[in-house]
Amino acid sequence: MNRRDLLATLPASAVASRLLAEDKPAPGKIAVGPNDWPWWRGPTRDGVAPAQKIPLEWAADKNVLWEAPVSGRGHGAAIVIGGRVLLATADEKTEVQGLLCLDRNTGKHLWHAEIHRGNFTKAGINAKSTHASSTPACDGERVYINFLNNGAVTATALDLDGKPVWQTKVTDYTLHQGFGSSPTVYGPLLLVTADNKGDSGLLAGLDRTTGKLVWSRKRPKAPNYASPIVVTVSGKDQLILIGCDLVTSLDPLTGKENWELKGATTECVTSTITDGKHVFTSGGYPKNHVAAVKVDGSGVAWENKSRVYVPSMLLRDGHLYAVMDEGNAVCWKSDTGAELWKGRLGGTFTASPVLVGEHVLAINEAGRTYVFKANPKEFDLVSENQLGSEAFASPTVCGGRIYLRVAVKQNGGRQEKLFCVGEK
Repeated sequence: MNRRDLLATLPASAVASRLLAEDKPAPGKIAVGPNDWPWWRGPTRDGVAPAQKIPLEWAADKNVLWEAPVSGRGHGAAIVIGGRVLLATADEKTEVQGLLCLDRNTGKHLWHAEIHRGNFTKAGINAKSTHASSTPACDGERVYINFLNNGAVTATALDLDGKPVWQTKVTDYTLHQGFGSSPTVYGPLLLVTADNKGDSGLLAGLDRTTGKLVWSRKRPKAPNYASPIVVTVSGKDQLILIGCDLVTSLDPLTGKENWELKGATTECVTSTITDGKHVFTSGGYPKNHVAAVKVDGSGVAWENKSRVYVPSMLLRDGHLYAVMDEGNAVCWKSDTGAELWKGRLGGTFTASPVLVGEHVLAINEAGRTYVFKANPKEFDLVSENQLGSEAFASPTVCGGRIYLRVAVKQNGGRQEKLFCVGEK
């Protein structure tokens, strides 16, 4: 059995472990290690960083190891693999979408790969959206990114030096507020979703070596922004997609439906997580909701009317932690939905929080990161840390460092930067 076939037989957690454990990469490939953050929401796809020591306090003049300018504008998070940091960018003036690669240790620019030039779709885009709101994914051999360009969603694969490998038009796309779904690496496939209010909504599995379509599934005619997430429950992998008024579970290798039920709102942004008994959905239009859907698709165990529209949630030891859009942190019991506490942070939140050990890191739209404990007994705020004046991208935490994509006011204008925070 070759490596691709072997990975296809493994559950998602095992696939990630196998990728992380590989120590003899092929030529042109690097091993994905335990100190890397290779895709959206980290190695385990749930916003939980491996146990590590990180600073809990920082500022422009404290615990910043390096900072690097980022051209244009983008809200996608950075990924980190080997000696590279990668993030999507979009320049509104030149209408160029691409990937930027920085040196992990110094922040030095290694390369910038232009993927699309021109054909930006601007009419109707939300002020909080950008033309580079997706987070890349990397399997150690290729880096993958989704962009909306020229009225269509396109998936692109580059090698680790920024050279093109393949590009596939996934589907036409009718813009409502923006596009920000991130690609998901699973076994031999790249999973891509492009829900939209036109007739072309699609969820697809592409061969990640060639970009060829392996399977696809038509989606309802509705705007939606969630990324495909694979969760493992009782040894079985389920590709979960929320939104379009549905919670959908598919076999990630074939696209075959496991189950589907009404259990989410029309427009969702968050990425689901599981406690082994439920998958958790949240959305903000046409109603606010947080819900626990039974993993066998038999129904909704509990639901409330909290507005957790954009920031994805976190799980730790049977408790669900969320940062609400309007600036409150909240803790629920994951099995019953009972609220244990709610605490005020401040500002408005778009970025998703990250869990590191017992600490949650949550950055608001003004660049202020709140660190509080994932403690079900009480709201325990540890620190508040300011970098820049605007932030929409989620933090990346690996190897004892925190990577924060923020914007600063510079020379009378706006300049995006990536800050690398670590203990000095």
